[in-house]
Amino acid sequence: MKIGFLIYGSLDTLSGGYLYDRKLVEFLRAQGDDVQIISLPWRNYTAHLSDNFTFRLPAGIDLLIEDELNHPSLLAANRSKPYLVVSLVHHLRCSELRPAWQNALYRIIERRYLRSVDAFIFNSQTTRGVVTGLIGDEKPAIVAYPPTDRFGDALPEDFVRARAAQPGPLRIVFLGNLIPRKGLHTLLEAVCHLPTTNLHIDIIGSLTTDPAYAERMQERVTTRSLQSMQGGHGLRSTVHFHGPLDNAALIEKLKSAHVLVVPSSYEGFGIVYLEGMAFGLPAIGTTAGAAGEIIRDGETGFLVNPEDARTLAARLEALAANRELLARLSAQALQRYRHQPTWQQTAAEIRKFLKMLVKKI
Repeated sequence: MKIGFLIYGSLDTLSGGYLYDRKLVEFLRAQGDDVQIISLPWRNYTAHLSDNFTFRLPAGIDLLIEDELNHPSLLAANRSKPYLVVSLVHHLRCSELRPAWQNALYRIIERRYLRSVDAFIFNSQTTRGVVTGLIGDEKPAIVAYPPTDRFGDALPEDFVRARAAQPGPLRIVFLGNLIPRKGLHTLLEAVCHLPTTNLHIDIIGSLTTDPAYAERMQERVTTRSLQSMQGGHGLRSTVHFHGPLDNAALIEKLKSAHVLVVPSSYEGFGIVYLEGMAFGLPAIGTTAGAAGEIIRDGETGFLVNPEDARTLAARLEALAANRELLARLSAQALQRYRHQPTWQQTAAEIRKFLKMLVKKI
């Protein structure tokens, strides 16, 4: 098949959504498909809407996959499709936590875009449900869970149980780009309710995706450290910012951690939770979005409401104090990871779906 794949920016961008896109392109090319990357420049939302005056779909392909993230740029181009267009939906912009009036506007634009395509690849049942709620379910679609096995086989259960029993602070890892949606501010607020001597927190992720937010988070740690001189809780010795890490360094951090905490305000799936579970890390996410498809509250981790720092603090305190609970959740997290389909299986189903669409033309 000759396939176009339309994205913003670079396919090498560090995020769960771009990992999905990148791995899908790699798989399709490995099967002999000719995949052409069509990249539009990253700009603000209004500027993306202006793409509709100039951008037109490329010629010479059998089928085009559009990352739904590009939706504001494609409203006009999709009106005159010379082939089938498949939208790969990680999550809708209008599902994110923001003022209602803004999401109402985004919902209008996204609904128009979703109606303009011919078929869908969804990363979760949650995402499929949200799209169905906007436009119905008449178009062909497949739910294809993201690649979560990039680190290979899960750790042995005896290793994670022994790790949980070791004395010392609870080792928490936050893994994600430092943007408001990922909820690092909620984690830092939760930590302020706890004795920091019982905690060690590694923050791993890009500091440049949203530099202003990343700077505020680092300033919050510094400010709390200064307050500790006057009787408050100090964070500088507890919270460590690493930026993005290469695979080898990241694996070492995950192997040594006890729990993964990403209290995101919304996740279309949450690749990071399952990646952590490969290392026996119970995951703490939120009740918003698809985290509940991965995390069973009280079994493989915990679900808290978005922005609920006090409940998050209580869950972390319980894990720090009760190492038998930590060991049990760690073992069950391993089992959850082992029941997830491999990416090879998932990607093969996507390709089968795409071939079926092309044959129907």
